[in-house]
Amino acid sequence: MEFSTLLTSLENGIYYITINRPDKLNALNRQVFEELNRALDEVYSNEEIRSVIITGAGPKSFVAGADISEFEHLSKEEAIALAKRGQQTFFRIENAPKPVVAAVNGFALGGGCELAMSCHFRIASENAKFGQPEVNLGLIPGYGGTQRLTRLIGKGKALELMLTAHMIDAAEAKELGLVNHVTSPELLMEYTRNLLTLINSKAPLAIASCIKAANAAFSSLNEGYETEAQEFGNVFDTEDRKEGVAAFLEKRKANFTGK
Repeated sequence: MEFSTLLTSLENGIYYITINRPDKLNALNRQVFEELNRALDEVYSNEEIRSVIITGAGPKSFVAGADISEFEHLSKEEAIALAKRGQQTFFRIENAPKPVVAAVNGFALGGGCELAMSCHFRIASENAKFGQPEVNLGLIPGYGGTQRLTRLIGKGKALELMLTAHMIDAAEAKELGLVNHVTSPELLMEYTRNLLTLINSKAPLAIASCIKAANAAFSSLNEGYETEAQEFGNVFDTEDRKEGVAAFLEKRKANFTGK
């Protein structure tokens, strides 16, 4: 299967998906989402795939966020549709019947943090950084971040991270329960591979049932994703969002007015 923005390979039952835009710090654009969905089709349909590792190309970044250049001229309705498309892709990861693990090898910010959180769990290298800095652009997380971050680390800390736009390092992420393990950059893939090799030795149907049952623990809260998409559209329609995105693209400090 040929991709422009992904590198994929299948070795010993583990399917590797690498977001491959290192010059853009692996930012998520429309093409990445389209190709990620094609890769997920393979995950769901190929019986040789027992588990999945998602990571980013290069030494700096897992995924540094969404590609903000695609946000500049969207209408409110288009923004809601964008959020829902991203949410649906990440639902496919979360609900996959095979374990999908994020090997976080650097920046996991904005959409990148949301991608990592949609995986069943996360292994981080010591240089990893996590954050939801969307308020710096006059935005909010739109691909499930408001929901998954709250569920993973609790409402108080999740709101602190979202409202301040602070980044946290791998050690704090582990302390908060956002990641399962922290290892050196050199050992990240080996550590993740060894963990999945162990999981791959277990009964596949039982593994799938564990995932389904664990996800069901949160099933009554799914209206939160609809609220997130609607609020993403609402803030998209503000002058602050236009100023935030313009300031980001022009590499200057934003001047927010509350309008």
